[in-house]
Amino acid sequence: MQKKRRVSIFTKLVVLGLVIYASVTLVGLHSQIVDAQAARDELETTVVELERQNAIYEREIENSADLEMIERIARSRFNLVMPGERTFYGLTN
Repeated sequence: MQKKRRVSIFTKLVVLGLVIYASVTLVGLHSQIVDAQAARDELETTVVELERQNAIYEREIENSADLEMIERIARSRFNLVMPGERTFYGLTN
């Protein structure tokens, strides 16, 4: 009878150890899942922004023969001015 009791206690300890190990593993996996979801959300935001920028570039390519579009791009991106125009630079605090 004592032998049966020892096996029973040993079995319970093994099962308890497995339960603790599984619990710790699940907590670690949950943390990894939360981190992966946050990274996915950040990447989705980046994708949306890049798609918006691509749409702007596509419009610029489609209108590349439009002289007003060329002038607007030259002024905004490259700070170019037409001959005879004056450029004023302000100092801000």
